[in-house]
Amino acid sequence: MFSPENKIPLFKVFMADTAADEVAKVLNSGYIGQGPKVDTFEDNLQKYFNHDYVQTVNAGTSALHLALHLLKKPATHKQNFDGVAFWDQKWPGLEPGDEVLATAMTCTASNWPVLANGLKLKWVDIDPDTLNMDLDDLARKITPKTKVIMLVHWGGYPNDLNRVKQIQEKAHKMYGFKPAVIEDGAHSFGSEYKGKRIGNHGNLTMFSLQAIKHITSIDGGILTSPHKELHQRGKLIRWYGIDRDGDRKDFRCEADIEEWGYKFHMNDVCATVGIENLKHADDIISKHRENAAYYDEHLQNVDKVTLLKREQGFDSAFWIYSLKVEDRDKFYRHMDKCNIAVSQVHERNDKHTCVSEFQSNLPALDVTIGKIVSIPVGWWVTSEEREYIVNCIKKGW
Repeated sequence: MFSPENKIPLFKVFMADTAADEVAKVLNSGYIGQGPKVDTFEDNLQKYFNHDYVQTVNAGTSALHLALHLLKKPATHKQNFDGVAFWDQKWPGLEPGDEVLATAMTCTASNWPVLANGLKLKWVDIDPDTLNMDLDDLARKITPKTKVIMLVHWGGYPNDLNRVKQIQEKAHKMYGFKPAVIEDGAHSFGSEYKGKRIGNHGNLTMFSLQAIKHITSIDGGILTSPHKELHQRGKLIRWYGIDRDGDRKDFRCEADIEEWGYKFHMNDVCATVGIENLKHADDIISKHRENAAYYDEHLQNVDKVTLLKREQGFDSAFWIYSLKVEDRDKFYRHMDKCNIAVSQVHERNDKHTCVSEFQSNLPALDVTIGKIVSIPVGWWVTSEEREYIVNCIKKGW
């Protein structure tokens, strides 16, 4: 019987064989900041997502911070936002103290940008069948102060975005404006909802290019925007507000900056790694999905195991494969003896002292958190290893 020589990892960094040579060319080019490689990477990402408004940043967290900043009214109104829903009289703009409805079941990187923008978190409970946000609880918790809904697609499994739009419409009827939606797609590069890739459903959407994600650029992030105005403003704000494409009398001295910004841009070294790894995206994601499908089939009706819900039109990229188990501590010890790495992956955010003022009752999360575990599902998991993982789980603990 197959037995692994080394522990089967829960995460592993994918690096294209061509990346090192291509990075060496950039390192010796004399141009390692944001330059032509970033432009090429963004062009390739636009083709991958079939989306015109894709920009890179230096981290997924920066993309979320930038998205929230973009939902504030610009410091100047010289920009033409005619006809754009975010900036017409129906969108009041984000102000300090406004509410962001968010899930506590995620990486802290999802929610700390809310605090960094001077906004208030309001926790929404989870759906224990998907570990995504409970959309019934979301609908109940919207108030006139709710300006943003922050969704996380847990493991890559999409939230019901059509239902979210219905909730937005109901809020519009009640309060005169729609809360904006930001999708945290850190888990869901390549996931699809109703036949379209996540990032193409009319919302600001972040993707992470951090080391252990489907595609890495060493570190980095992506922000897709629903329209040109937000995209162009984001490109300015990601680098201090400087218009890099504008006319300059002195190439080292910027023209007038209408709105200050951040140092969130990507560099050519990271972009080069991203370019090379993106070439393998379809193969990587297909292997994650194949392994997940195997688990879905072979872990049905296993004692003390509950699989998460699957629905047609909700096509996960399975960055992680989560399930629920009874006696999780015993399960951890059992899998460790089997030489298989497992983890809850993310801690509930609402437990931390720095967000104690936002405490609320989350009964579904309370009863679910102690059961959540993820097992290896990635591109590195061989057919022998996944069979071994299933057999170890079926033995019981």
